Amino acid sequence: MPSALETAKNPEEMTRIVIDPLTRVEGHGKVTLLQGKNRNIRQARLHITEFRGFEKFIQGRPYWELPVLVQRLCGICPVSHHLAAAKATDMIVGASELTPTADKIRRLMHYGQTLQSHALHFFHLCSPDLLFGFDDDVRHRNIVGVIEDSPEIAVQGVMLRKFGQEVIRITSGKRIHGTGAIPGGVNKSLTKSEIRYLQDDVAQMIGWAQGALELVKKIFFEQYEYHLAFGSIESNMMSLVREDGAFELYHGGLRARDKEGNNIFDHVDYRNYEDYIRESVKNWSYMKFPFITSIGEENGWYRVGPLARINNCDFITTPLAETARAEFMAIGNGLPIQSTLGFHWARLIELLHCTEAIAELLCDPDLIGNDLRNMGELQCCGTGVIEAPRGTLFHHYEINDDGIVEKASLIVSTTNNNQAMNESIRKVANQYLDGNRLTEALLNQVEVAIRAYDPCLSCATHAIGKMPMELNLLNEKDELVDRLEKRVTGQIDRTI
Repeated sequence: MPSALETAKNPEEMTRIVIDPLTRVEGHGKVTLLQGKNRNIRQARLHITEFRGFEKFIQGRPYWELPVLVQRLCGICPVSHHLAAAKATDMIVGASELTPTADKIRRLMHYGQTLQSHALHFFHLCSPDLLFGFDDDVRHRNIVGVIEDSPEIAVQGVMLRKFGQEVIRITSGKRIHGTGAIPGGVNKSLTKSEIRYLQDDVAQMIGWAQGALELVKKIFFEQYEYHLAFGSIESNMMSLVREDGAFELYHGGLRARDKEGNNIFDHVDYRNYEDYIRESVKNWSYMKFPFITSIGEENGWYRVGPLARINNCDFITTPLAETARAEFMAIGNGLPIQSTLGFHWARLIELLHCTEAIAELLCDPDLIGNDLRNMGELQCCGTGVIEAPRGTLFHHYEINDDGIVEKASLIVSTTNNNQAMNESIRKVANQYLDGNRLTEALLNQVEVAIRAYDPCLSCATHAIGKMPMELNLLNEKDELVDRLEKRVTGQIDRTI
């Protein structure tokens, strides 16, 4: 089957299908598909049509502002940008190591961030599709339907997210856009009363995380072959791993594996990421296309995020999550799990791990320590890499002698998954598009494939049902054959 990168040689023989705009993606995203006469999808493109230019905004600012400034990229995952920038500015101020208190408070903050983001994505965005089916009535297939049919699941999702936000508030000062991480460390430690406050609820969070994991496993196995095949693609995968190969979210070396599970590179110092990863540019999208340099642009694209992290690590350090990881990996019979819907299962393994890791850290006396910051000789550049909820996140900055940023380069998680999302779209369209008539279920299936990656371009990515969507089916003469329109109310209308 031809790659989604292929340009149709005879576009006049193709049918062009357009989904514009794409719901739940901020910035006027859209999808176009080119369908050949044999009904195979020859080309799939996820277009990001808004230019944001945040790297340019950062230039001219003093480096010490960066941890607070860059988190304005997003209201859902600000902590990830906050910590990636903090890690980069650690290098700039010459802090080769953090104090134990600073390191553990940052890790606690990051666990809270990953927990709240995963809870929001699964319970609010994905559970309606998974619980009710991709072709369920659109008026029911949403969070309101979950509240009506399974109120206990909805409540657990809200409470898990609230707990994660409380962890963020206590470690960074605010639930959104806090100031806890500073160049070289953190600006506060925890009090005993704050620790007890979180400890009161953490056991319940672990229990609810286990329940959510059992729910997604039950759903997956009820239609095992279908869920395994839906939007499934074979890809390389990349993530951070700890020095001993353990699952890692905050700090480690870069590991990339191919579709057979063989290492492409391993334990790479992320400060040298530009030696291993490059970005290409397409004239139809403002989002770049990263690829592994040694393989090349055509075949070197990869996936990041929960699926990649669970596939790439050798083990998870917390016991319940490690048991869950082993069960998940067993379905691959020794090969990486390539199911796109497997992202949901992997995401909940991570959610469980975060609750366990938070419980462990809350027993660590270093959280109340007073040694908060290390400083050294000022450096001209710094790189910070972290595993954000959606995948590997890169921040790189270069400053002048006055400490002013002259260059900034960011590769966000969704950008790393860019080509993979295009491939998954093409796979779903080939599986379910008959080329004659559009249905709301098809429209939703294309979105389901993208939604599995939890794409996040800005804080409004998670706004449910607030963006309209139009799906057009055109014949080889560019004549409109069929059209569906989704209103801001969620109503679907056929307008031809």
